[in-house]
Amino acid sequence: MISNTLRDADLRHVLHPYTNLVVHEKKGPFVIVRGEGVRVFDEAGKEYIEGMSGLWCASLGFTQPRLRDAAVRQMDTLPFFHQFASKSHPPGIRLAERLVTMAPVPMARVFFANSGSEANDTVVKIVRYINYVMGRPHKKKMISRHRAYHGVTLASASLTGLPANHRAFDLPMPGVLHATCPHFYREASPDEDEGRFVERLGMELEQMIQSEGPDTIAAFFAEPVMGAGGVIIPPAGYFPRIQAILDKYDILLVADEVICGFGRTGNPWGSQTFGLKPDIITSAKALSAAWMPIAAVMVSQKVWEPLQRGAGEIGTFGHGFTYSGHPVAAAVALEALDIYEQDGIFERVGSLSGRFLAHLHAFSDHPLIGHVRGVGLIGALELVADKETRIPFDPAHAMAASLVNACQEEGLILRALAGDIVAFCPPLVISPDDLDVMFERFRRALDRWTLQIRPSPF
Repeated sequence: MISNTLRDADLRHVLHPYTNLVVHEKKGPFVIVRGEGVRVFDEAGKEYIEGMSGLWCASLGFTQPRLRDAAVRQMDTLPFFHQFASKSHPPGIRLAERLVTMAPVPMARVFFANSGSEANDTVVKIVRYINYVMGRPHKKKMISRHRAYHGVTLASASLTGLPANHRAFDLPMPGVLHATCPHFYREASPDEDEGRFVERLGMELEQMIQSEGPDTIAAFFAEPVMGAGGVIIPPAGYFPRIQAILDKYDILLVADEVICGFGRTGNPWGSQTFGLKPDIITSAKALSAAWMPIAAVMVSQKVWEPLQRGAGEIGTFGHGFTYSGHPVAAAVALEALDIYEQDGIFERVGSLSGRFLAHLHAFSDHPLIGHVRGVGLIGALELVADKETRIPFDPAHAMAASLVNACQEEGLILRALAGDIVAFCPPLVISPDDLDVMFERFRRALDRWTLQIRPSPF
């Protein structure tokens, strides 16, 4: 049990993100005090498998001496410096070079931020900046997708396509549009197969562009796999179809690789898994395996040239953060990239993925699970009130949240997403045995939860 001192201090002083603050006042915090491997421990010593890698980010788990040592070495050498006004430092330079080298398509330069939200917010500013420089000041609208997640700043939250990120914040900002989510299970018409569904989404996007005016649309933002929106896996052919439309109208493709980057889908980049050819790439989370806050924006030569020209004309590129490319964060990120390469982490994901997906699909026949989906080591189960008709539960009942609570009681941390979706995103270093244990705990929680909500036989 959490100590009264900690509990009371939390309730008195902490404003929690993504939390029902009224419920929190009654329930109190769930405090984790230690991590080890793929497990974390609460104050009472109870262990939990962290089936969500924290927030999709702790890719190397919670015990990695090499990352700790990299941070300490850099702290002893140069604990802070910045990249403003042509200044630089070795870890920031080497990390930019490394990212350009491993990019899925040719990239020209790297800008560093501290989070995925800041990275995507930066992209909005860069895209506006270069179009102004190119004499196209009206070409600044951004297209995202319903159920997308791109962050929580004013600009990135506008790109995000989830109601909770808009309501009461007076968002989205003008100039941000949302296209249909490529969620075949929920969005396809009864007479559509995946091919026809993809074709319709392409037609809808092209109609949106033509309606708004192609000369007003600057960029299209897309996660290879839509993470917080429900782990939505795009249908075959979706991104090639979208890419062709963007190329036709000279619209930049921004790949939000904040969750998918660095092995999550079985390749170094989700763009490689799903055939994206982005002009700009954002990444964060697994870039440092979550051991330090850092994010990166990679821009192609097509974007870099007007960006550089504009800075020359104006006198500066007037954007940046105090901690952009922080040397300790950059040093940890470099070490994480070394670990991914030297320990064959990306290949390991490929070898584990079959086992992971087999576990997920073992729940396909459950009467309250309507859809199972996954790729690499990320997946989801979508709960339904009626499997045959796909009728969802009443959102007010928060069924996925109640199932996730049952999982926590069994020693497993997962995440409930809007639409009664339960997400799985274990650390990339999880062992086959721990993968089995994770799903054993989920099975126990699911069985108990099912009896609670449907005590009579199905």
